[in-house]
Amino acid sequence: MSDKKNKLRSQAWFGKPDKDGFLHRSWTKASGHPHDQFDGRPVIGICNTFSDLTSCNSHFRTLVEYVKRGVYEAGGFPLEFPVMSLGEAQLRPTAMLFRNLASMDVEESIRGNPLDGVVLLMGCDKTTPALMMGAASCNLPTIGLSGGPMLNGKFRGQDIGSGTGVWMMSEMVRAGTMSQEEFTEAESCMNRSHGHCMTMGTASTMASMVESLGMSLPENAAIPAVDGRRNRLAQFTGRRIVQMVKDNLTMDKIMTRQAFENAIKVNAAIGGSTNAVVHLLAMAGRIGVPLTLKDWDDLASELPCLLNLQPSGKYLMEDFYYAGGLPALMKEIAHELHQDALTVNGKTLGENIKDAPCYNRDVITAFDQPFKPAAGIAVLKGNLAPNGAVIKPSASSPHLLKHRGRAVVFEDTEDFRLRIDDDTLDIDEHCIMVLKNCGPVGYPGMAEVGNMALPKKVLKKGITDMVRISDARMSGTAYGTVVLHVSPEASIGGPLALVQNGDMIELDVPARRLHLDVSDTELAERKSQWKAPAKPERGYVKLYVDHVQQAHLGADLDFLVGGSGADVPRESH
Repeated sequence: MSDKKNKLRSQAWFGKPDKDGFLHRSWTKASGHPHDQFDGRPVIGICNTFSDLTSCNSHFRTLVEYVKRGVYEAGGFPLEFPVMSLGEAQLRPTAMLFRNLASMDVEESIRGNPLDGVVLLMGCDKTTPALMMGAASCNLPTIGLSGGPMLNGKFRGQDIGSGTGVWMMSEMVRAGTMSQEEFTEAESCMNRSHGHCMTMGTASTMASMVESLGMSLPENAAIPAVDGRRNRLAQFTGRRIVQMVKDNLTMDKIMTRQAFENAIKVNAAIGGSTNAVVHLLAMAGRIGVPLTLKDWDDLASELPCLLNLQPSGKYLMEDFYYAGGLPALMKEIAHELHQDALTVNGKTLGENIKDAPCYNRDVITAFDQPFKPAAGIAVLKGNLAPNGAVIKPSASSPHLLKHRGRAVVFEDTEDFRLRIDDDTLDIDEHCIMVLKNCGPVGYPGMAEVGNMALPKKVLKKGITDMVRISDARMSGTAYGTVVLHVSPEASIGGPLALVQNGDMIELDVPARRLHLDVSDTELAERKSQWKAPAKPERGYVKLYVDHVQQAHLGADLDFLVGGSGADVPRESH
């Protein structure tokens, strides 16, 4: 065996002349692979999250063939493998509950198999961070490929955005300004092609985070799923991963502190989802980069939003791509970025974006004429959120960013749904809605229920926003003055658990303050009367609840933080 072959991890399986090598090669040859595929060429694992239950990723069977084509062209040997697919639309109680489980699937699939490099096929919200987290804990040469956003929704001559249109139209039905028949008709008009949400929801945000981290080829974030250029990018991705293996370009050389700072700043400039906070914190924890909730406020809370895209603006991801995509936007904030950060194509971020053109200034605005000023995610603290909470000012109502109101408390989502449209509910638009027991432990899984629907009697007055506070998350496609990720959460006895109807709460986003106007003595008395909810008794949910960290740490499982590398395990026979 040559030295070159011995340097490849896969040769510990396929390069041995003994019975073990015989077995590894022979069983792989059963699929029709010729003997020369085992001659020392890089073996590329293609981690595929295709599932009929995850409609965002429904085109991955086609996309993966283009990746394979590129791998073969570059002299590699592609081997596709499935991992758990997390779809927001169908998976209950929330896909977030299973993000860490899927990351374990990815990590162990990579480590336990004869792989030298990995291509991650990801699309729907949680598939992206799950795959990135699992791969980071192995730290092989790795490249990301997103499935791309679907085409713009079209309803009665108007563009409608996935998710965002749902929240808007459902409120119109509840307010009596849209019929149920019209609402049903819009279903097939909104989601009309393969791909993930075409708003700047969590899927598009995380695709943008992968590109801004340098973990994908340029243009990955915005090419529509059904555009032929997405297949071309897949083929280029397959070619590139082979060279990355030859160069030993591992994830830790790309996902540096500088790269995460770039991603946080890009998230502000695109008006990205608050979900990026928990995902990037978890990803940083896996690769060993120090990153805290405070970094989000310090680095980017005052940066402007340059992207006029739903839910913060008007346009959709298809328009973003035609306007120049993420490279064009990053060029506008280049002076704020670490341009010397390395990316998977072997070039620096600065080299990738220096000549990026912008074709539509109504979609991507100039830095000195931003769509919205100071629009990055703000981190709030106070006696109601000692470890922090987040709010997205670009999706909030400006007049509510500094507000004092009476708390109307819902103990859980069932309590909320039972009472929100009760005409006897003592609530008006000046109140602050408080939802408990929806955090990582409480739901369990920290579901996207934080953007609570407004009371029907408030909607009928023409009011479209109120301050809402919870330990839950919010869909990236949603909007409103919503305080999220309150930490510590209610279900472990955080201050949120102690809020009662009638308490006064002060929200002051400019001062980064979230304060419950109740004395420490009174809170201590309430805490002495508090009883923890019952915990699950078995299975993954028990493992999750016993080990999940709080939102300000990324909601990863405590024993998964860090990585174990990808040393070759002992033989299986």
